[in-house]
Amino acid sequence: MRTGPLCCITVALTAVIMAISPLAAEPVALRGYNAAIGESSISGISSGAFMAVQFGTAWSSVIKGVGVIAGGPYWCAKADADDFINGFTLPIMTATGSCMKGPPPDLNIFIAKADAKAASGDIDPVQNLRRQKVYLFHGTNDAVVARPVTDAAADFYRHYLGDGNLGNLYYQSAVGAGHSLVVEQKPQINGLNGCADNQGPFIDQCGYDQAGIVLQHIYGALNPPNRGQLTGTMQRFDQSVYSKPDDTNALSLGDTGFVYVPKDCADGQACRVHIALHGCKQDAGDIGRKFIDDTGYNSWADTNHLIVLYPQTASSSFAPFNPQACWDWWSYVNHEDSYVTKSGAQIKAIKAMLDALTANAAAITAPAGSPDQAPTALAVVDTSDTGADIVWNPVKGATVYRVWRADADGPFAAISDIAGPSFGDSGLKPRSVYRWRVAAIVNGAEGPVSIEATASTRSTPAPCDSPGTCPVGR
Repeated sequence: MRTGPLCCITVALTAVIMAISPLAAEPVALRGYNAAIGESSISGISSGAFMAVQFGTAWSSVIKGVGVIAGGPYWCAKADADDFINGFTLPIMTATGSCMKGPPPDLNIFIAKADAKAASGDIDPVQNLRRQKVYLFHGTNDAVVARPVTDAAADFYRHYLGDGNLGNLYYQSAVGAGHSLVVEQKPQINGLNGCADNQGPFIDQCGYDQAGIVLQHIYGALNPPNRGQLTGTMQRFDQSVYSKPDDTNALSLGDTGFVYVPKDCADGQACRVHIALHGCKQDAGDIGRKFIDDTGYNSWADTNHLIVLYPQTASSSFAPFNPQACWDWWSYVNHEDSYVTKSGAQIKAIKAMLDALTANAAAITAPAGSPDQAPTALAVVDTSDTGADIVWNPVKGATVYRVWRADADGPFAAISDIAGPSFGDSGLKPRSVYRWRVAAIVNGAEGPVSIEATASTRSTPAPCDSPGTCPVGR
């Protein structure tokens, strides 16, 4: 046997090839997993946030939670067939104007469109939105999308949530981030931005684990993320399988998408699917796999039975005209208002991917519960200047939870009943200490309260007329 340098080089190269072979292989179709489609969720940044709102509204029957990072309300660009002349006119002007710089069009316009599309059956009933968990984020240094635009998205959801379900929504607007998906400090990763930056790859380090907060607001308390070597696999897949009858170029989609599958999910255990949508200029063609690998979703997915789907757009300089690889939130594909409905070309493609991943879901039986159980793992995962995001482990059989709140040393009072293991508190005082407890309601009986969780709200950001130069703060 040869044992010289050449042999060592050959062995080393073989090891490298084996290590990268799952990603070097040709993309294939997605495999089905034991993942119930009704447990699915979606989040996105910028154009991905607008698309997340569109998809989550169109398919509200299967999407249980939505994360909106630097995005706006449903149908913000108001694209309709009558608005296009030679494929270009009002929608792109509205999208890059009032839907980014603000103030956005009147909220009643978006509500009327959603109501009309639901009435016609083009989207799921808007009543489903009452049960969705919604996380919204606007960074105080965002120089791309103005605060009133994300405020309008919050108002859109508040309209459908109604007074009794406002705790399903949590809005963070006191972090000094630029236009970006926000991560914790990662000095070991090259190419990520400082907290106040508004430039590619639009991933800012603010000491804020946004992926984890989004996922826990949707699903409740989760296991700690795996910060080391992940146990699952990142797989490439052929997006043309899911764009049919169109090819990917016609929809401004990339040829290849990505999906992260934890080992437990690959082995057949019950899992859930989260769809993570990049923003403009964040596709793999522009920044490689930074959005896929460095935004934190995979670390949380690895320890929490979560499959993460990363669909990809692609830039297009011709028809459709999409030079920055944005998601279609102004109808650049077909120039009709169907882009915000189930029949929208990109929505159909993403839904086909989700259908494929959830094809082998086992039947779910409702767990029996007992009213003598208190929720566990109660934690405050985030605070703003006027709000807090509280999560806990679900209690078997519980349909409703009662949330109790107290200030630093005062008595507790029940403030809300909420479905699902998270609660977005609001109307709090800045720089103040609060305490929370939660009790499960099973078969109409309220059980014992949990242990306390305590947190302090943030300071209100100082006024700043030049986003990108504002103080980052805490």
